[in-house]
Amino acid sequence: MKFTVNREKLQKALQRVGSIIGSRSMLPVLGNVLIQAEEGGLTLTTTDLEIRISTRLEAVVEESGATTAPARKLASLVGCFVGADVVFEVDEKDHIKIRCGTSHFTLLGLPAVDFPAAGEFNAVREIKIKEVEFKRMVGAISYAVSVDDSRKTLTGLLLSARDSSITLVATDGKRLAMQEKTPESITGGDGDSIIPLKAASEVRRLLEGDAVMSVEIGEKQCRFNAANFELTTKLIEGNYPNYRQVVPPSFARTIEVPTAVFLAKIETVSLVLSDSTSFIILKFEDNQLKLQASSAEVGEGSDVVEVAYDGEPFEVSFNPVFLADPLRNCDADTIRMKLNDPLNPVAIEGGEGFLYVIMPIRKK
Repeated sequence: MKFTVNREKLQKALQRVGSIIGSRSMLPVLGNVLIQAEEGGLTLTTTDLEIRISTRLEAVVEESGATTAPARKLASLVGCFVGADVVFEVDEKDHIKIRCGTSHFTLLGLPAVDFPAAGEFNAVREIKIKEVEFKRMVGAISYAVSVDDSRKTLTGLLLSARDSSITLVATDGKRLAMQEKTPESITGGDGDSIIPLKAASEVRRLLEGDAVMSVEIGEKQCRFNAANFELTTKLIEGNYPNYRQVVPPSFARTIEVPTAVFLAKIETVSLVLSDSTSFIILKFEDNQLKLQASSAEVGEGSDVVEVAYDGEPFEVSFNPVFLADPLRNCDADTIRMKLNDPLNPVAIEGGEGFLYVIMPIRKK
């Protein structure tokens, strides 16, 4: 096998596929990147057996073939090279000779036949959506995914297709975040799938344009086809909770709050709190939202945000991290807080199709 490839393009391609490479795998070949050279270009692939990422790039291929190279070592070398092009020559023992400018190296590869083959994939549903929109959807809710493996279904994002819209949902049992969107198209009918957080985060990291991407969903796998990559992941099996039951049917109060100002005040007032079990108090009164926090170890603090509220004085308490998360990941200038009383779920809306539901903290 012999080919020549642009160094910068190769470096970017290795960065796309390299993040899932593990350092403690029992299979040495999983630390390698599969390099397939054929007329017109290269395909680079990595896998951790749960996720598989491939990307294509242009190259001048003199002799086609396939091999695997140590992914991290190769990426480090390419990042240090100075020349414009990198020349690869691979012999029958998978010794990979690499030249770039004045640099000459040989890496010991492993046979391509040792690299895990892609499993059979049959899509039952396909969603087409703009890359920038799907990236925004994942970013708007992924912080609410559970980290508790005892409830496996909550460690992923629910992707629900209904009629002509899709909904991404994340919950850890204490708060829930959801983002709805009408995609370019949905074929294959309604259905729910649970995407592992790691895979969803990888897709978000890799998306970088405004092209239309394809999300193909099978019985146990999901495949994302975007302009610069293809990612296949196993789905989480099980039934996701009925998330719509969490949302109260109506609210007694709706208050608009400037997002950036509110977030800054929460982060500032929370500095006097000493641990994660502490809470922040919100008081609505006389067109002001007053934030208060205190702890025996540090002290106390307060600040105010001007809001349009002239109703009866109202007070409610929250975990400050849970309250700040949707504001930090929301792209709306103003959020709407919807409340009933200090004991029942509170909703935060921000931007088109975004909803966040959080339980207040009962003060002792």
